[in-house]
Amino acid sequence: MKFYDRKTEIGTLNATLAQSESSACFTMLVGRRRIGKTALVLESLKRHKSLYLFVSRQTEPLLCALFQEAAEKALGLRIYGTIGRFRDLFEQLLRYARDVPYTLVIDEFQDLERINPAIFSDIQELWDRYKDSAKINFIVSGSIYAMMVKIFEYGKEPLFGRMTAKMHLRPFRVSILKKILKDYNPGYTPEDLLCLYMLTGGVPKYIEWLMDGGAVTCGAMLDRVCRIDSPFLDEGKTMLISEFGREYGTYFSILQLIAGGKNTQAEIDSIIGKNTGSYLANLEGDYSLITGVKPLFSKPGSRNRRWKIGDQYLRFWFRFIYPHQALIETGRNDLLRKFVQKNYEQYSGLVLENYFHEKIAEEGGAARMGNYWDTRGENEIDLIALDEVNKTALVAEIKRNPKKIHLAALDLKAEKIRQELAGYAVEFRGLSMEDM
Repeated sequence: MKFYDRKTEIGTLNATLAQSESSACFTMLVGRRRIGKTALVLESLKRHKSLYLFVSRQTEPLLCALFQEAAEKALGLRIYGTIGRFRDLFEQLLRYARDVPYTLVIDEFQDLERINPAIFSDIQELWDRYKDSAKINFIVSGSIYAMMVKIFEYGKEPLFGRMTAKMHLRPFRVSILKKILKDYNPGYTPEDLLCLYMLTGGVPKYIEWLMDGGAVTCGAMLDRVCRIDSPFLDEGKTMLISEFGREYGTYFSILQLIAGGKNTQAEIDSIIGKNTGSYLANLEGDYSLITGVKPLFSKPGSRNRRWKIGDQYLRFWFRFIYPHQALIETGRNDLLRKFVQKNYEQYSGLVLENYFHEKIAEEGGAARMGNYWDTRGENEIDLIALDEVNKTALVAEIKRNPKKIHLAALDLKAEKIRQELAGYAVEFRGLSMEDM
């Protein structure tokens, strides 16, 4: 799949690159696995002198030998002798940048801690010593969000306060999703688009797996995901076990419950059998995997909150794939496919709500947007978008089938929030697959 979009991000990287020619820059790039961090950095450096290093799980001497070889190939920098410590190699790279401006990229940076925890202190000491004289554009990227935040944003960590720029790479917007699907399937249907959004959430590598594999229609996408050799089947486990460590079982159980519709802490606690408040806080704050959603217009301190998984792929994985590991292990992927099909319409109807929230947010104008439900969990409104500048409000009901939309009933639900909508020109609208 060709490189799509990322114009804003490339512009930011280009600005940092230009700045590094006069003063050293240290950029931290973070984003989930498969989001395209490496592709973005390499795309931005196509015509520039650079050294790309990937932190594989080797011993420190072996990793340094690999890096030493890469430095000679990419930069022509010959380092004589055997270097067994990353510290010594990094100092040579900083010295080189005194005379030759270039970009140094270290991918999966957080894994250096597993190789030698002292490396971050070494980097801090050497960076402080050489940054005023080295013309280096130093970019580190990582896919384990919690570890990257800890390394750079915890006050007691050696690299705290050293980065000059931070980028958080996010999935493609829905407009880019449409463009990609149109390139591969010019006659795509709303169902095809919704299925692509449901399975990938805009994550580039997942889109590539489907598009380059010829899965460009809804049915073909679901077949591809459920197939016995599908990379989608193990991806959720591979992605998260390294994040959660030994406690992954409890975290997986909580995420499975949220994906299955148990979205309040009371529901989750009753099934798990213990207070899960700290786990939920970690999933939201440290791992950025869930979001505590409150009804729009909630009062500060309100406990009327529901949890949701923000990542569409993980939401699908915990809803359909993780609970059916036995089917996958016994090779009954045909039964997994049937289960997905049986529940597809209901599940994709919920996903459609997320799609329209993202679509309207991308179109701009709405300063505040969210859902509404009352304290009993009733009178639900799928979408409210407020334009504070033009004082307009969109109140919408979202259904797959437009015939199931009842604007009169929506108007009655909105009686609960008439006071909050006072002063806005309110539009009641139904949104369906036809509006995607």
